[in-house]
Amino acid sequence: MTEIRSQLREFLLQWFSLYFPGSAHLWYNILVLCWVGLFALILHLILRSVSKRLLKGRFSDKVVQTDTHTPADLALKLTRNISFVLQGAVVVIQARLWVPEGTAFLHIIEMFTDQWIILFALLSLFSLLNIFQAISDRQPIAAHFPLRGFLQTIKLIASVLTGILAISLLMNKSPLILLSGLGALSAVLLLVFKDAILGLVAGIQLSANNMLAVGDWLEMPKYGADGDVIDIALTTVKVRNWDKTITTIPTYALISDSFKNWRGMSESGGRRIKRSIHIEMSSVRFLDEQEITALKKADLLSHYLEITLPAINEQNTTKKIDMSCTLNGRRLTNVGTFRHYLVALLKHHPHIHQGMTLMVRQLEPTKNGLPIEIYAFTNTTNWGEYENIQSDIFDHILAILPAFSLRAHEAPTGNDIRQLIKSSLNPF
Repeated sequence: MTEIRSQLREFLLQWFSLYFPGSAHLWYNILVLCWVGLFALILHLILRSVSKRLLKGRFSDKVVQTDTHTPADLALKLTRNISFVLQGAVVVIQARLWVPEGTAFLHIIEMFTDQWIILFALLSLFSLLNIFQAISDRQPIAAHFPLRGFLQTIKLIASVLTGILAISLLMNKSPLILLSGLGALSAVLLLVFKDAILGLVAGIQLSANNMLAVGDWLEMPKYGADGDVIDIALTTVKVRNWDKTITTIPTYALISDSFKNWRGMSESGGRRIKRSIHIEMSSVRFLDEQEITALKKADLLSHYLEITLPAINEQNTTKKIDMSCTLNGRRLTNVGTFRHYLVALLKHHPHIHQGMTLMVRQLEPTKNGLPIEIYAFTNTTNWGEYENIQSDIFDHILAILPAFSLRAHEAPTGNDIRQLIKSSLNPF
């Protein structure tokens, strides 16, 4: 076979010398280059056709997308990059078969194809890692394991090593010589890749301690983040805020700074209501008999009054207390009865979680009145449903205050001041 190639080469050189005297080797090299290019093109078309047939129907269309590519697209891209690597190897083999050893033309082809093979081998690795990422996104555990950051770290390391190898081949030196010289540049490299190193360490801590996952509701006022985590990368975490803006947070900031993760609320199945209504202090008083009789008709208060009133009357009678004095004995207050009504209201509410903390408490009075706080949990974590439930409860509370002879505290408005001045100027 070698003898046949030698004879064919001599024949072509003689033919080019006959028709192109003085440039026979140049035309021969052009012919070899065209043949090698044509062979590589045919090989590329064959490999591409075969890969499409093999990958057809291997992946479902209903998959999670990575960037804008499906796993099928990424697999096709991987086979294309591998085919380019094979083409580079074939070009080198073909060139060595038809070009004599030691010639400058062969050296140029080998140098070019070496860089070609290194480049597409790196791209093949990237495509393979992207396929792993796309497949892992389909698994439930992927949300709690930031694989993207680790894959980006591998890509970064592979890129640095590939760059060193490419430069060593161009210089015709051993890669170990360049690697040994990196010791002097370590400080510079640490400075350049500071964010990547900090991000890698932070990603490991986040995943190991299960502190954050894709899909969690994250709140971090320092960075203006309040929304769902959509991506955890090597150096950044992306948060889609409720106004649909995107906030980017350095990954290491989640370790060095504090943030609120609402995952516990989502997993518990209940969302907290913690809101107060402020009662005007002057409206707080004891209930008279007429008011008690009216409140007994309320379904949510009947049980409470049936138990409490006999107990109060028995205690007052046993101690022979003079009830003509308001300061003596036990009596029902409108605000206390109101609190028990709210407890009963929450216990019978169809959208309040009965397995979680439920109470109505009286807070310390302030200049804004007497706060009566509702502390309970809804049985849904959906934001819209939660707000509707909370609003419905407080709509009802505000509407029933007059039934207990209570008034909500309001600060004087400009119109109140004008009416007061008008009254003082025109008393009649």
